[in-house]
Amino acid sequence: MAQLPELSNASGLGFILVFMGIVTLLTGALLSLLAWPRLIKAALSISLLSAAALAHFMGSYGIVVDPSMVVNIVQTNVNEASDLLSLRLLASLLVLGVLPAWLLWRQPSDQRPVWRRLGWNLLSLLIAVALMLALVMSSFADLASTMRNHKTLRYMINPLNAYFSIGVVLAQSQAKPQGPPEVVGADAHLLPLPAGHKPTLLVLVVGETARAANFSLNGYQRPTNPMLAQREVLSFHNVSSCGTSTAASLPCMFSHLGREGFGSLKHSQENLLDVLQRAGLAVLWLDNQSGCKGLCDRTPNSSTITAAAGAPALPAVLCDGDECLDQALLTGLDQRLAAMPADQRSRGVVLVMHQMGSHGPAYYKRSPAEAKPFQPECRSNALQQCPREQVLNAYDNSIAYTDSILAGTIDWLKMQQARFDTAMLYISDHGESLGENNLYLHGLPYSVAPREQTHVPMVLWLPKPSAQQLGVKPECLAAQLDTPLSHDNLFHTVLGLSRVRAQIYRADWDLMARCTAP
Repeated sequence: MAQLPELSNASGLGFILVFMGIVTLLTGALLSLLAWPRLIKAALSISLLSAAALAHFMGSYGIVVDPSMVVNIVQTNVNEASDLLSLRLLASLLVLGVLPAWLLWRQPSDQRPVWRRLGWNLLSLLIAVALMLALVMSSFADLASTMRNHKTLRYMINPLNAYFSIGVVLAQSQAKPQGPPEVVGADAHLLPLPAGHKPTLLVLVVGETARAANFSLNGYQRPTNPMLAQREVLSFHNVSSCGTSTAASLPCMFSHLGREGFGSLKHSQENLLDVLQRAGLAVLWLDNQSGCKGLCDRTPNSSTITAAAGAPALPAVLCDGDECLDQALLTGLDQRLAAMPADQRSRGVVLVMHQMGSHGPAYYKRSPAEAKPFQPECRSNALQQCPREQVLNAYDNSIAYTDSILAGTIDWLKMQQARFDTAMLYISDHGESLGENNLYLHGLPYSVAPREQTHVPMVLWLPKPSAQQLGVKPECLAAQLDTPLSHDNLFHTVLGLSRVRAQIYRADWDLMARCTAP
């Protein structure tokens, strides 16, 4: 609201009153369509409860409820949802939702005849629409300018924002053509293996909710990456995400189109995993999150929670109920590698590990008790109730734990170098707000999202034998650390690291190609 026109004077106050009137009349007009004795109380009760829940989340974390947020809600799991439950949410539901609904149901129902009820409903609708149009015309210039320049305002009108966003998501889902996705990279193939070199083993680690600003590799003052700092990695400092949520970023970053092209895509397409598999590589998606968002539907995949038959047993200390620490991703990797088809394994392997990472708001759950260097930490999911330094401590502990997971991944890859030329690429799906401008978590519309939600870390470990096989000059890569990059580069860089080529491959988006001799 602080960015709306002239709020500090009488004109600004008038604008606010007009806007409130329009929202009230619009709500009344919609409810007049449902004003029937057996329907209106149920409709109002649902509206009160949903408005109470949305008011809590919007007020506590500074989010807006747009279509992408609805997709996040639909795709979440019980564990992620439970992290958002709190006494404050319960209080909001009781005071703003249950109590008014209870009072509503105590009121007698209108027993007018159907024809009279219909007449009153239509009259109410016409009066509400007429008054609303009058208010719109009285402040049309300010309204037009505000809605054009602050499009997210529509997603802050509670609870109409949720109903509108649900409608958009349903319409989009129906608009997409049914059937298998469009084939991508039908001509995908492997480049010939240089004499004396081994097949590639690439581990692609997809981080969760990690923001680049909290990586000491990128200049953060706290030692959040002590292990990676000892392992000759390259950390790219200026990388932007496709979106501000997993549901938005993950499909986009595995597409060959880049953010702009993917945003205009009206149908489903195959992704990076399909292209790698079509080229003949052994591909495995290993998940410690709420799923791969459809990316791994056509490739071998496994979850740390619902492990497939023959998957390694996980120590109980790593898993608590239906949630595991990210160390579970490293458990039994030798067994997983050996279980891959030998003919594909001989051509090369791409293992994708999808982390739990720094998923909030319960950051304290993302690191084990023995790996919390920053104390005291916030041990609540009501982040706004914790001192900000404790929120940072809990979040930084999760980053430090990710540091140990990536270091462990590199150490495992080193043990595979007798059979493979190895590499590791880590990149997070999106960032996180930690109280800056009273914002928490992530998921704001990309156009207004703060840098904290879109600036993500990307770390590459490429040992000399692997660089030599690819013809890559390490000193050239080191000179790219401050170059503006994004998720757009991921698809093509992974193809470059895996020695896969297709017509859709873009060398100008491949970090390896930038540093490869012609």
